Amino acid sequence: MEHEITLVVNGTARRVGVPARRLLSDCLRHDLGLTGTHVGCEHGVCGCCTVLLDGEPIRSCLTFAVSVDGAEITTVEGLGGEGAPSPGLRSAGSAATGATREGDGSRATEPASRSEAMSAVQRAFAECHGLQCGFCTPGFLCTVTALLRDNPAPTDEEVLEGISGNLCRCTGYQNIVKAVHRAAELLAEEA
Repeated sequence: MEHEITLVVNGTARRVGVPARRLLSDCLRHDLGLTGTHVGCEHGVCGCCTVLLDGEPIRSCLTFAVSVDGAEITTVEGLGGEGAPSPGLRSAGSAATGATREGDGSRATEPASRSEAMSAVQRAFAECHGLQCGFCTPGFLCTVTALLRDNPAPTDEEVLEGISGNLCRCTGYQNIVKAVHRAAELLAEEA
């Protein structure tokens, strides 16, 4: 049995029919075509699937889609300017798979008119080479976005604590930590 739910994903209301046990990560990737959210361990340990639920980072691989009906979800595709995906961080193959936008029934595809601007956090990760293989990057970007919103000038210890729930299999945390501090600088400059 499917349940009709509405999610506000990256600023756009999306209606989708999902089975009761459909994970949010699968709903985002398979039903809405937002493949920027990666699934690593599927046990909530690695943080690759982190998205923002009403602004707070959550593990989408541990969350049933039906349990967040009506909520606002921000994925890595929505971190850039005006909810736009950025060319360097957008995953290929993000075509819609049948989900519709609220109200008009149109196929859910990325509008061409969206800005291609990256967020300060995305720019900092690119600038500081915090991307490495990139598999864990979407989760880090969502986590760091929330971290810097709550603590605009974190210490090294606070950064390490803030990203401690995200694992990088490339084991290169130095550039990620540098990127967090650089993102804090960029956000301060933009304020």
